Amino acid sequence: MLKQFLAALVGPAPHPLTAPDAELALAALLVRLARADDTYTIAEKARIDRVLARRRGLSVDEAGDLRHRAEAVEAEAPDTVRFTRALKDKIAYEDRASVVEALWDVALADGIRDAQEEALIRLAANLLGVNDRDSALARQRVQARRD
Repeated sequence: MLKQFLAALVGPAPHPLTAPDAELALAALLVRLARADDTYTIAEKARIDRVLARRRGLSVDEAGDLRHRAEAVEAEAPDTVRFTRALKDKIAYEDRASVVEALWDVALADGIRDAQEEALIRLAANLLGVNDRDSALARQRVQARRD
């Protein structure tokens, strides 16, 4: 099943991902971001769960299950460039800024702006077609919620 999902994500198929598969892909990107600084904390896992729950109205248990599946996907997923480009092709344009906002939400979960996480967000935002200004606005919205 994991191989089929990854093949659908990065394969040449012209059809978009289903909503659940797109959320799994996003969850895997969030996990990749959280792991970017070589620490994957309980706070980051909890933040991923909250972001996933908020985005799709999932229960805490459902969000945790999605994150667990995403951890397996992230471990097997191709490099970030191919992975994020695939997301761009599969996720509607309107949703891309909210993806960047979700990335910032996870990156700031531990209260530290880590250079590796910021670099991954810049790369992902660029590959998703979200400009620097909109990414900065997404970060500011996340910071405003945290204050």
